[in-house]
Amino acid sequence: MKFALGAASILLLALSPAHSADDGKHLFILSGQSNMAGMKPELSFTPTVTKAFGKDNIIVTKSAYSGASIRSWAKSNHEFPPPTRGRVPKVRGHFYDTLIKGVKAAIKGQSVKTVTFVWMQGESDLNNTAYDIYLKELIWQIQTDIDFKDINVVIGRISDCGLDRPKRLEGKKYIRKTQQEFAEAHPRGAWVDTDDLNDKKQADGTIVHDLHYTSEGYKILGQRFAEKSIALIKANGNRP
Repeated sequence: MKFALGAASILLLALSPAHSADDGKHLFILSGQSNMAGMKPELSFTPTVTKAFGKDNIIVTKSAYSGASIRSWAKSNHEFPPPTRGRVPKVRGHFYDTLIKGVKAAIKGQSVKTVTFVWMQGESDLNNTAYDIYLKELIWQIQTDIDFKDINVVIGRISDCGLDRPKRLEGKKYIRKTQQEFAEAHPRGAWVDTDDLNDKKQADGTIVHDLHYTSEGYKILGQRFAEKSIALIKANGNRP
């Protein structure tokens, strides 16, 4: 099985060299589409994991792209016949190379004792019936490329935006259900609820469940991702 990843924005926050040679660091790989792109790790995610483990013991990387299907991270096709409409990239997995190159650069010459993959994506895959298979492939690729099997996985379940629209309802329900079930079935998995992060009040006082989150919502998202990541690390222990 193969995968690949390639273009767009990548933020690397490699925080200080390890304070001792034998401890190793906690690596956090953040990726996804626009709601991951909108989350600034330095506002809540990084401070929270820093508090838990110390600034010399963490590496945080982020690579996110707006409006992208998971097909842009996973190299293989798992839909038959292959889709020709919707968010289908010309080159499968073209965002993966950028992601993994950034990760490898951040950990070069350093020992890693835990890896946590944080994924916030799905709105561009409402008609993708193989979403869970693509997600498995993406995780497998990361495991293979950094030679680390026991990866923690934290998934942000896409929000309730669109649940009141008939055309998007079934697709939304499917992705939300798939993400939640995938995280709960994964031996090192957890999921984060985002339904309260996108509520924007209009001038007339009505609340709109927007596709993208509020400024405070992004800060809370980072906090929740960090807390789930910390809990998984503490529950599962370090690399043998």
